Amino acid sequence: MEPWLLAVIIAAAFIVIVFFFSFVPVRLWIAVKAAGVKLSIISLVGMRLRKIPPARIANPLIKAIKAGIDMTTDMLEQHYLAGGNVDRVVDALIAAQKADIPLNFKRATAIDLAGRDVLTAVKMSVNPKVIETPVVAAIAKDGIELRAKARVTVRANIDRLVGGAGEETVIARVGEGIVTTVGSALTHKQVLENPDLISKTVLSKGLDAGTAFEILSIDIADVDVGRNIGAQLQIDQAQADKKIAQAKAEERRAMAVAKEQEMQAAVQEMRAKVVEAEAEIPKAMAAAFRDGNLGIMDYYNMKNVMADTNMRDSISKATDKKDDKDKVQE
Repeated sequence: MEPWLLAVIIAAAFIVIVFFFSFVPVRLWIAVKAAGVKLSIISLVGMRLRKIPPARIANPLIKAIKAGIDMTTDMLEQHYLAGGNVDRVVDALIAAQKADIPLNFKRATAIDLAGRDVLTAVKMSVNPKVIETPVVAAIAKDGIELRAKARVTVRANIDRLVGGAGEETVIARVGEGIVTTVGSALTHKQVLENPDLISKTVLSKGLDAGTAFEILSIDIADVDVGRNIGAQLQIDQAQADKKIAQAKAEERRAMAVAKEQEMQAAVQEMRAKVVEAEAEIPKAMAAAFRDGNLGIMDYYNMKNVMADTNMRDSISKATDKKDDKDKVQE
């Protein structure tokens, strides 16, 4: 045989061997056989052809068989092709079996495909989780604000994981219960003296209905006294009333100023008419002189009467001032 032909045969054999071991999971098949799981190498190759990583099916199958869970490769392949996490489902079934929690493969896959962590749910059924609510502010009937924080101990409800509400709903309902309890109290001191009123009220409402959890207990972690909302509202109301009264007073003052201005305008108008009338007096007197209706002696007599009247007015004013000064001194 020619040397080049021998080299070609060796190279082709090497390529075939490499392709065979890369396509056929021989090591995985050996591990399956060593674990005593009935899974043929043809099935593993078929998984390759269906674009399923054989290890994603074989390893969970080995764990399930060793744990005594009856399971087939078809069940695992269907869940993988549906987009589920096969390894997490098998771990959840094993944990549920050890904890004596009723959970079958169909429900576990449904929970996993619904987007929930089925393994965490099983662990939470064994070990309850504590959810801490944010600070919830509520106002008692006496107007005092209380700020409360609660710790809610919940356990996962496997039967309601599919379609059940999550932690946000539980927190919102607990906050609603806190507001209801504090708001119905006559005084904030009642709540401070008996914080368990909040726990009893919230638990009696069945807040876990329709959720994926079962509320075991509600503990009030902290209750603080906040603002005096009632007093603040009264102050705000008084300020509003004060502003309204000031606005009305300003309106009345503006009306008074307007009336005063109108009166001043009327006085000015009357003064103008008086000045205008006084300006006509000399003209009338001149006409009376011309017509002979007024003599010179009549004119002087009128002047004397006017001077006498002015003198009497001056004396009267001087006497009034003196009397006022004497009264002040007394």
